Amino acid sequence: MCTTEPVSRAEALAATGGRRVLGIAGPPGAGKSTLAARIAEALGPERAVVVPMDGFHLAQAVLERLGRADRKGAPDTFDAAGYVALLRRLRAPQRGSTVYAPAFDRSLEEPIAGSVPVAPDVPLVITEGNYLLHDAGEWARVRPLLDEAWYLDPAEDLRLERLIGRHVRHGKDPAYARDWVARSDEPNARLVALGRHRADLVLTTV
Repeated sequence: MCTTEPVSRAEALAATGGRRVLGIAGPPGAGKSTLAARIAEALGPERAVVVPMDGFHLAQAVLERLGRADRKGAPDTFDAAGYVALLRRLRAPQRGSTVYAPAFDRSLEEPIAGSVPVAPDVPLVITEGNYLLHDAGEWARVRPLLDEAWYLDPAEDLRLERLIGRHVRHGKDPAYARDWVARSDEPNARLVALGRHRADLVLTTV
């Protein structure tokens, strides 16, 4: 992955003064978390921190109670309103007050509260996830809270290979992983793609 242009653009955003929020969107397997991590590493912890949208997955027990566990990853399997509330807090840091954001543990398939500390003097928050450019329900409130939004759109064969491989690494049988991708991830990917035009930057080589 070549990150020279994205890193330079993120550095410029971080240097504009105050707190800025960069959103990285794209379909499942596009490489969002990898790009976000590499940019944060390049800028260093004093200048950038990654806050994943996936920290707002509903807990597995809640999904089962709601009858949504078989399509985990769809828009209504997240606490979108909670994510919006966090973004608003992050946009207006309070002196001396660290915000603790949730993360998602793929080995447990569960969100973990209070996992990501965001100090008030960090100039750039990088948030990444599928639905940053989605325009339905509470998700429509996300895009106005992003100073800049990018959309990752790699070759489909590469994206699917990554996605299936990720599921296998986290314990799914290869056949089950392929079925899950076709049955759940790909309908979500088609929905995510509808927001592509709302991005400030589209990256096709990631």
